[in-house]
Order: sequence, then C-alpha cells, then structure tokens
Amino acid sequence: MTDTVPAPEADDQAAIQPTPAKPPTPQASQPASRQPQQQRKATPRPRQAHPVLEKLFELHPQLFGARFRPLKIGVFDDLLVRHPDAFKKEDLKVALGLHARSTAYLESVATGQQRHDLDGQQVAPVAPEHVHHALMEVFRRRQVRTKEDLRPRVVSRLVAAIGASGLTPLEYAERMRTQDATSNAILDEAVVQLAQAAAKREALSRAFQASGLSMEAFAEMYGMDAKEVARTLA
Repeated sequence: MTDTVPAPEADDQAAIQPTPAKPPTPQASQPASRQPQQQRKATPRPRQAHPVLEKLFELHPQLFGARFRPLKIGVFDDLLVRHPDAFKKEDLKVALGLHARSTAYLESVATGQQRHDLDGQQVAPVAPEHVHHALMEVFRRRQVRTKEDLRPRVVSRLVAAIGASGLTPLEYAERMRTQDATSNAILDEAVVQLAQAAAKREALSRAFQASGLSMEAFAEMYGMDAKEVARTLA
C-alpha cells in the first residue's frame, strides 16, 4: 500500500529614428503547435477517473463516493458475484488497485475504521499492520508536498494507533519495524512517548495512594483538574 526573471533596456538610437515594423499577427490566429510552450501548459487537461471506478461510485456510493471506507477483504470476488455482467475481471482488478493506492483511501484505513461490505455494513477491524502502513504512506506523500514538519502529527496518530491495536508498545514496534530508517525513527518516537506517559501515570498513582486524600483533595493539592486525574489513574 506515494503523496509534492529583467526586462531589456530600450535602444536610444532606435527611439530617435524608429523603423517601421509589420503589425504583429494576432496570437489567436497562431496555430496551437506554434503557441509558446508555457501558454500551452497553463491549461492542463483534467484527469479523468477510471470508467470502472465511476461505475463503482454509481453502484456503491457509500463505499466509493465522496467519503471512502475501508473495504472488506475479498470485495473483488463479492463485486463479481453481485454484478456478474457489469465488470471484466482484469478491468475491475486494475480499478480496485488504483482505488486502494489512492491517498484518500489510505487515509480512511489510517483512521482505523472498520472494514465494510458492499452493503456498507461493518464486518471486521482493519489489521494493525494495515493501519500502520497507511499512516506512514500518507505521511510520506504529504511531507514531500509541504515545508511543514509533519512528524509531530504522525507521531501523535501513531500513539493512538498503538493504543488501539491491542498490542503493547514493544510488541507493536517489533511487528512494524521495517528497513526504512525514517519510519523506524517515527515508530521509536511514538513508543518513547507512550513509555513516558506510562511512567507519569505510575508516579501519579503512587503519589495518590500515599497521600491518603480523596481524588478532589489530591487534585487540588497539586493544582490539577480532578477529572483529568481520574482519567489518568484509570
């Protein structure tokens, strides 16, 4: 499962004794092949969607419409069974490949949504490996298009993904580590943040137990919000 001249000075002698010149040919009358290359590039052709993707949008707008959703594993076969006369196998395979590699679809996977069947029903969670791959791929594509450092944002999202994965941070890191140094560095940063948060919770829990105070009194003594203390200790 990829995202980004001085004007010439006037001639004094020519200004004193101007020479007649032929009237310029109107630009509109020039053939398209002779127009400046820069002008031709100013109006790029609009990108056309794959015809099979347009058909999928018509048949299943809740999956392929303005908002993409993670697709059920095996949706290719389901589409062939549901619409036996609508698609050729190879065309459908190509179209689904384009869809699954699009940034918009990867972003839907990165959010950790459930996978959906053709009726739009949730059928299974997205595997942690797929969420992780989508997060890192979306980050790579967007980072090359901006000068802003997107690492803090992807680290924060990765921290949430680790928490939702059902794995310990160390288990997650071991399973997701790759040969890519940048991805591994981001992964390590997320694991460190989780370790620091765990240490903070442990220290807060010990201090609360040793204080013998109520939650409200403990929070007031340390200038903390009682609800935040309760969430942290929970």
